[in-house]
Amino acid sequence: QVQLVESGGRWVQAGESLRLSCAASGRTFSSYSMGWFRQAPGKEREFVAAISRSGANTYYADSVQGRFTISRDNAKTTVYLQMNSLEPEDTALYYCAAAVNMYVMRTTPSSWGQGTKVTVSS
Repeated sequence: QVQLVESGGRWVQAGESLRLSCAASGRTFSSYSMGWFRQAPGKEREFVAAISRSGANTYYADSVQGRFTISRDNAKTTVYLQMNSLEPEDTALYYCAAAVNMYVMRTTPSSWGQGTKVTVSS
């Protein structure tokens, strides 16, 4: 498995931007599709975005499409989530995840990070 550590979460005001990072270590990073999930207070964890092993393909939840961008740097074994036009509804604990492929990312990731907190104030 791959070990994941998220960073970059903080308090921001609505409309601002933020970039989250997830550093991976362990087995070969480029062997995994990567994703971001989030869990708001009192709610279930939900899928946010995913990126294929090469970075050629990405997929987003409808709620963030057009505002968030997922990317990866295989040389740095890091995946990013650029979040623009943040809304109070984006407030959540954001988790990084790794999966063997994009098809199972939303259901059975093999590794999770510990999460990084994002708070968006109106």
